[in-house]
Amino acid sequence: MSSGLSTISRRRYLQWQTGGCIATATTTALSNPSVAQAANLKSRTEGYAVQHTEREWAYILSGAQYNILRKGGTERQKSSILNTYTTENVGSYVCAGCNTPLFTSADKFSSGTGWPSFSTALQGVEEEELDPIRATLDGKEVRCATCGGHLGDLFNDGWIYRGTSAAKTGKRYCIDGAALIFKPGDGGEDVFGDLPPPNRVIKYEQSMYRGA
Repeated sequence: MSSGLSTISRRRYLQWQTGGCIATATTTALSNPSVAQAANLKSRTEGYAVQHTEREWAYILSGAQYNILRKGGTERQKSSILNTYTTENVGSYVCAGCNTPLFTSADKFSSGTGWPSFSTALQGVEEEELDPIRATLDGKEVRCATCGGHLGDLFNDGWIYRGTSAAKTGKRYCIDGAALIFKPGDGGEDVFGDLPPPNRVIKYEQSMYRGA
């Protein structure tokens, strides 16, 4: 991820990338970050089936997994090995915190954003409740519905990815690879998303969620 993009939240990535009619919304977001960034104050613990103390989570998870799942952090673009995976890597993607199934390989597509992207999600994914206008302009947070772990963001811009499954659903689940574990359909060894591609080091953005 370039130094220029490192200061731009993923929730503004589409606006920064496409410009045009969304430029006005981008200007507002840049001048008032509280408008562009989600204030999802819902607890990541209360009400979820799998619960641990923060100390326990820190012990169970790797540093990268903990930063994203429990602190709402964001990994750098192209920093996860799972970003390189395609539909040809048949299997499922589960939560790195509790093994809840979240996505399938059939719904993965290449968005060019640098983060693992999916056109639809399984029932194990929880979506932040936002009004349609805010959800369209800013995107909304997605979490694991079992443990409350932060996964990434959902954007309603799937239509721009012509020729992919996202063009049909209109959705792009932009997910941090470190929040996932890939389980091959042939029963092979699990692939942990906090592993970087060759010659890369994972770095993280500061949490964009207040109270995370």
